[in-house]
Amino acid sequence: MKSNLSLPLEKTFKGLHLPTILTDSLTVFWGEWLKLRVRIVQVAATGLVSPLIYILGFGLGLGSALDAAMKPAAGANYLEFILPGMVALSSMTISFGGTTFSLCGERLYSKTFEETLLMPVHPLSLYLGKMLAGILRGMMTSASVILIAILFTGKVWSFLNPLFGLLLILNCAVFAGLGVIVGLNVKSIESVGLYNNFLIVPMSFLGATFFDPKTLPLILKAIVYLLPLSYTSTGLRAAAYLPLSEFPWYSIPILLIVAIALAILGAYQFSHQQD
Repeated sequence: MKSNLSLPLEKTFKGLHLPTILTDSLTVFWGEWLKLRVRIVQVAATGLVSPLIYILGFGLGLGSALDAAMKPAAGANYLEFILPGMVALSSMTISFGGTTFSLCGERLYSKTFEETLLMPVHPLSLYLGKMLAGILRGMMTSASVILIAILFTGKVWSFLNPLFGLLLILNCAVFAGLGVIVGLNVKSIESVGLYNNFLIVPMSFLGATFFDPKTLPLILKAIVYLLPLSYTSTGLRAAAYLPLSEFPWYSIPILLIVAIALAILGAYQFSHQQD
């Protein structure tokens, strides 16, 4: 079924009425929230498994050996160094995975996605509503990891300051948006696993979560900085431990540009979606 909102590419964003777009986005988001609210505990706990394993294995296990050999670029020890990366990692995983599987369920199993396509709202509103639900998923899980980080370090303001929160929201927006686009295109649940194995898992280890990119050779550094998670990890680490003069301010516009680009692509995808 093709959306009755299908528009030519050059008209997809023509005549946008911002208040209406925002109102309709919140309407779509509210529908997602009604489904999400009965699984709040499950969502908040789902993304805790991997960060906890990494914290115990790398932060407490390997970290004790590393602390004796070197001082991390940020934080008092290696455990503190990786905690902001664990927050970034959990927000990425759940924002992407939760959004992707939600759309796949609607498209491939419950067959309720046709009702979404028939809603009399702009394609951008459909994208933003789904993306906002992904942000909420990511923030709920991140809140659990932040609580663990505070318990381990005792540094409340490091993880609850506005700059830390802004970067976290942008990271959730990027990967929730990516999850929307993947969810609109995959043909089966098994295909989601391929995206996860070849995109999310490598980014989990290469996205500056466990190391400082500044120490890498130039070629590897270029690869690492192609990944949006790298800007989140380094930015969260700086927001938590470093003075504002050392904060990588470029990370905010880069993440914002990626989020906007995904919004354009997502709106176009919704306007031409066939199911």
